[in-house]
Amino acid sequence: AFVPHTPHILSLTPDFSTSTLNLKWSDNGSIFPYGLDAFWQIQILRKKATEKVAQVNYYSKLTHEDTILSWNWTSDMPLECTSHYVKIRCYINVTQFVGPKDWSDWSPVEMIPGKDTEPHGSGVYPQDTVVAVGSDVTICCIHEEGQQIQRMTYGPETYPMIHLSSRSSAIRVLNASASDASGTNVVCILSEYEMDGTVLFVGYAPDTPQDLICETSNFLVIKCTWKPGRPSGLYGKRGTKYNLFERISGKNVLCKVNEMNRDRVCSFPVLADQKTYNFVLGVSNPIGQAESSLLVDLTQRVHPKTPEKLTVSENSSTSVRLHWFINGSFADIRLLCQIEISSGHSEQKMHNVTMPGGEFSTYTAQLNSLHPYTKYQFRVRCLAADHFWKWSDWSKTEEHTTSEAPPVRGPDIWRERSPSGKTLKIFWKPLSLPEANGKIVSHEVSCYRVETPLNYKEVTEPLNSTEINLGKSDCVISVVAKNHAGSSPPSRITSVELPSDNVKTDRAVAMGNGIYISWNSYPNMTCGYVIKWCHSSGSEPCSVDWQKFPSNTTDAMIKSALFRPGVRYSFSLYGCKSSGYQLLKNITGYMKELPPKRAPNFTVEETSSDFILVKWEDIPIEDCQGFLEGYRLSFAKGEKDTLKPRILESGNPELKVKNITDLTKKSLKILDLQGKTSYQLDLQAYTAGGLSPPNSLYVVTKEDSLGLIIAILIPVAVVLLLGVVASIFCYRKREWIKETFYPEIPNPENSKALQFQKNICEGNKTLKTLEMNPCTPNSVEVVETQSVAPKIEDTEIMSPTADTTVSEDGSDSETENHVVVSYCPPIIEEEISNPPMDETVGSSQVVYIDIQSMYQPQIKPEEEPEIDLVTTAGYKPQMQLPINALKIESHHSAEEELDKTAGYRPQANTNAWNVDTPDSPGSVESNNENASFGSPCSINSRQFLLPPKDDEDSPKPSNIAWSFTHFFQNKAND
Repeated sequence: AFVPHTPHILSLTPDFSTSTLNLKWSDNGSIFPYGLDAFWQIQILRKKATEKVAQVNYYSKLTHEDTILSWNWTSDMPLECTSHYVKIRCYINVTQFVGPKDWSDWSPVEMIPGKDTEPHGSGVYPQDTVVAVGSDVTICCIHEEGQQIQRMTYGPETYPMIHLSSRSSAIRVLNASASDASGTNVVCILSEYEMDGTVLFVGYAPDTPQDLICETSNFLVIKCTWKPGRPSGLYGKRGTKYNLFERISGKNVLCKVNEMNRDRVCSFPVLADQKTYNFVLGVSNPIGQAESSLLVDLTQRVHPKTPEKLTVSENSSTSVRLHWFINGSFADIRLLCQIEISSGHSEQKMHNVTMPGGEFSTYTAQLNSLHPYTKYQFRVRCLAADHFWKWSDWSKTEEHTTSEAPPVRGPDIWRERSPSGKTLKIFWKPLSLPEANGKIVSHEVSCYRVETPLNYKEVTEPLNSTEINLGKSDCVISVVAKNHAGSSPPSRITSVELPSDNVKTDRAVAMGNGIYISWNSYPNMTCGYVIKWCHSSGSEPCSVDWQKFPSNTTDAMIKSALFRPGVRYSFSLYGCKSSGYQLLKNITGYMKELPPKRAPNFTVEETSSDFILVKWEDIPIEDCQGFLEGYRLSFAKGEKDTLKPRILESGNPELKVKNITDLTKKSLKILDLQGKTSYQLDLQAYTAGGLSPPNSLYVVTKEDSLGLIIAILIPVAVVLLLGVVASIFCYRKREWIKETFYPEIPNPENSKALQFQKNICEGNKTLKTLEMNPCTPNSVEVVETQSVAPKIEDTEIMSPTADTTVSEDGSDSETENHVVVSYCPPIIEEEISNPPMDETVGSSQVVYIDIQSMYQPQIKPEEEPEIDLVTTAGYKPQMQLPINALKIESHHSAEEELDKTAGYRPQANTNAWNVDTPDSPGSVESNNENASFGSPCSINSRQFLLPPKDDEDSPKPSNIAWSFTHFFQNKAND
């Protein structure tokens, strides 16, 4: 096998600032044929040659000579941090050798020792280095023997340490971000009181200079400016360096720039006899470099300096001369200078003047066509006339006022004749500043007749009117304005005023910013029209103003700064003839119509129950603020109460509005109102500008007496009519009413006396006696006594048997013989001191009292009179009880006795009545189903229900109901 000789490293040189190793060795090419390919393998190691850091292949071609080869390698770690080892070997492709070929042996190792091998090499590396943004940086800390690194920080963060040797450790910062202007601190803390460190500066490589411009302002120095682009973030000695190199001359200039200034400036001296320059601007910093170039013709890049020492001198009232100075040598070019002219009453004007350049010269320009007595401001700027590049800055402003000149024209004049016609007042308008050409000091007023002066006056400023005594003749008025420089041409007007017939007054149109007036064309008015008006502000005298128009005009928009909205102005239109002025018509108008200031005052003239008559006054013209178009009267019901909403507010359903457009009408009758009602009236005036504030009145209409009388009489008449109809009806139907409501023999079931209140019985099961249901009567015994003034009390009725039943119609069943009562009223019990009956009967004792027995004298208890059939004729029930003990012949005698009592007539068969007591043997054993027994007293009072009819001696019951019944009985008898 072919194995080359072991290569030998000639030198291994470190560059600690860039962490770069430079390796040199000989290829021994002299021993090999020409043109062989040689391959070299280079290894870099650390940690006592035990850790391979990099292995690189290098190619060369043998030249049959010994050639020194060189190779550079940049470490990612500062060379100070630890020792670095390098060795190489080679492989030569000997084409003549057909056998196997192999790599040579490795060369002896060359070492670059780190600071960790030095006795006093402690520190943090690299020291104050500069890296680009985004780089990966390795920083190491070397300490002395016996010390130990506790931690390492980059900025505020602590990083994990990489062990390099017994005295060295490192940290690795990935993708480093831009640091502050002062850099980022790296601190190695060895103990509580001992530390070491360095500063790392992270920035950007410089950008290519942008917008490079080179120009001259005086042909002495060339000034180049550019924009640096992105800031590098590096300052001071690490900042960007600029140098300006001119290729044609080979001259180089180092530029001093301020990194904090965005625009960079560098000066280069103008070289004699050289007009073209080829500049290269180079920029560099520790991270990188860039450049930019520019080729310029200096005569085309002239930017003059600001003109200085500007002065103004006057030639006349309309001409001045300007002088200024420019610092620079412009003998080889021409200058174009621009003069700005401005004044208070005109726009700015530019005046250009071209002149040859000079060596640090003063330049002059003349300005004509200026206005006399005018204050002007001047300033100047210049540039190269042949090759436009840039204007210079404006010079300082210089002011100058031109001198006076005679006025350019006469004043605008007008005249007014007094009512007597003997005096004439002349008015004139002041001339404007451009027309006056100076300060007007007086006006000359003259009166001529056929070129003969009749009167002359000189009126000083600031008066603008005067009076002339005409006498009996007219004249031509002449007015001349005068200043310190001279007099104006005269203005003339005749005093003749032609007569006018049927002068009308029209209305002008308010336009908001003026007053529009129109008129018909008058062909005989050959010298135009004049519109005259008057301004008045309060107590000050009227200020006359006018405006003239040519004869072909038929309308005009009158504008004035003195016009105010809501103020009425009066205009007079005059036509001009060669013989004088004639009044054509009068016009009134407003610049802008507003709502009236107030509503008219109004009062109530007359009030009735259904109308109100109101009357109002005119509004003064100064309060109208527009042409009055009408009145608006609103009314509705309303009290004089401020807490209630006004009737003018929308949403009031009772609001009524009357619009009065006839301005001659000053009263209004409001109809169809309600009597004795309060009304609120609101009156407003209105113009085209709107409604005035309302004026309010509260009126109460009178009471409608006739309606009140009718309202009372109609119900009374209706009641009377109904009463009459009811009376007639009752009279015609009296029999039916009597039979229906008050029969002679009332039906007990319909009797009010036998009816009970429902609430007495409802909900009380113990009051069985008040229940209006069919019931089984108790064993009732009629005991007739003749005791005097017996005490009548209620008694309790007991049911005799539990198996007794009653049919629904109130009659007994055929198989049982029981006493049946058609209703169950409370039984009246008469208490007697010595009861005659045996108490073992087992039923309640009810005493049926004879009607007349109540009024007989008392008898002793021990006396027991015999029972009298006549005197015991009491209540006869409306049913028949079976009483067998009563004989037929005794019935006849009982009927005869009953007829004599003239008492209550029962609505039953009186022949079936039995006078025996219910519990007598005859009563119980009787089979007569129609037997009945006597009647008790009233259940609601102690009076008898039916007193005897024919007994005049017996007391009459005081019962109102029965008295009313007697009324119908009497009517029936009638």
